[in-house]
Amino acid sequence: METFALLLQIFIGAALINNFVLHYFVGICPFLGVSRRVDMAFGMGCAVTFVISIAATLSWTFTYFILRPGAPLPAWV
Repeated sequence: METFALLLQIFIGAALINNFVLHYFVGICPFLGVSRRVDMAFGMGCAVTFVISIAATLSWTFTYFILRPGAPLPAWV
């Protein structure tokens, strides 16, 4: 049973998490949807940049102030 669980983990990891074809398809999906018009592509690019900036800021805040509460703060804080 332990071998089956390990094989299932490997299969799920290979099929969903480490699947480079799926990774590239998800990455180009917005491009394929709006690449016919320049203004729509620019809007999609701005939206993606905004979402990634907010996600990076929240991720950094969560990591440094919640996950590492006992760690020393950076020198610039």
